[in-house]
Formats: sequence, C-alpha cells, structure tokens
Amino acid sequence: MIDLHYWPTPNGHKITLFLEEAALDYTLRPLDIGKGEQFAADFLAISPNNKMPAIVDHAPADGGEPISVFESGAILLYLANKTRQFLPSDVRTHTVVNEWLFWQVGGLGPMTGQYGHFSVYAPEPIAYAIERYTREALRLCAVLDRRLAGREFIAGDEYTIADMACHPWIDPYRKAPLDLRPFANLRRWHDAIAQRPASVRAYARGAEFAAQAGAPLSADARRTLFGQGPR
Repeated sequence: MIDLHYWPTPNGHKITLFLEEAALDYTLRPLDIGKGEQFAADFLAISPNNKMPAIVDHAPADGGEPISVFESGAILLYLANKTRQFLPSDVRTHTVVNEWLFWQVGGLGPMTGQYGHFSVYAPEPIAYAIERYTREALRLCAVLDRRLAGREFIAGDEYTIADMACHPWIDPYRKAPLDLRPFANLRRWHDAIAQRPASVRAYARGAEFAAQAGAPLSADARRTLFGQGPR
C-alpha cells in the first residue's frame, strides 16, 4: 500500500515507528544516500529537496491516484490523518502535538544534526562549532526533559506523532554520545518508547542496512552528502 523511500537515519526512523505502530502495509525502498541515490530523477519527482524519507501512498483516502509526500514531519501528519491514529482529535491536545512536532522539525532535528556533523563527520575538528552545537543539543534535551515531568508522553498520557518525531533524535550519534544523565524524565520516556514492540521492529528495519550506513565515508560519499550546491 505504501512505498517508503528510506535510509536508517533519525528522520527515516520516524516513519518506520509510525508504520509499525499503525500496522500499515508498506514496502521499504532503500535509498543509499552515500551513493547519491537521492538525486535520481525518479526520486526527485516525489522528493524535490532530494532528501529522504519520502512515501508514495498507493491507496489514498480519496480513492484517487497515488499520493507522494516528502519531509518527515509532513509524512507523519499525513499518515496520522489517513489512519486517524496518534493525533488526538480534541483541539487542545491536537495543538500540543503540533507544537512539539514543529519543535522537533525546526529545532531538535537541525540542531542535533549540526552537533553530529561537526562532532562526527567534519574533516577536522572546529572547537567553536562543536561547543556551540553540543550546548544547543543539550539545551533542547533539557527543554524536553522539563516537558516530560509528570507526563508519560509529550502530549500527556497518549503516545503520538510528537513522540515518534522526537525519539530518534535523542542522542543518535554513537561516535559522539551526549551526556543524558541530568535528564531523568527524558531517559525514562526514551527507554519506554524503545521497548515498545513496534519500536523494536521499526529500529530493526534500519539494522538491515547498518553496515552500509555505518561504513566510513569515502571522499565521494562526503562530497555527495555535504558538498552539494545549486544543481
């Protein structure tokens, strides 16, 4: 029913978390970003920003032609609306979920991504950049830790797309671990989600490609991932 163009990155994991929880039929379409497969013409037709993940829903709710969706936050919203799952209908909780979803796509993901870039992938260490993004990543962890005080999940008692969006972006770089010891609420929440059966299945899908994704970057792969300009 759904094609998921995927690579085992935090943004890719967001979508498998949803698909496994919702028990939707999907086909994983591996997209090796180190080899530049995201620049293929057929992929650009559904993801014009040449980024994964992207989906193609072959059975949309309106019964019409397949619908393609790019951007991980937009995909989560699309799937939640399609299935009427993991996005509460009451206006107040719905608003909270949207706030934290946008907080992730606008803050937690980009800032933690920059932390990972300068701590793991940069060809040489830049002390200012590492300190800047380490502090920002930890600041965002503290924001989420405060939000989770007295709550099982981000929006309250219900597991939602806000949790799915944020979970993969907490300490995602094994070569540059963050110190999460000060954040007891965040650690409790993160561990609880990781133990959900659907989460175990979702992250296992990424393990299928772990060797390829975790290999040292060649010069060509580095240029592909980090050297793009207008094209």
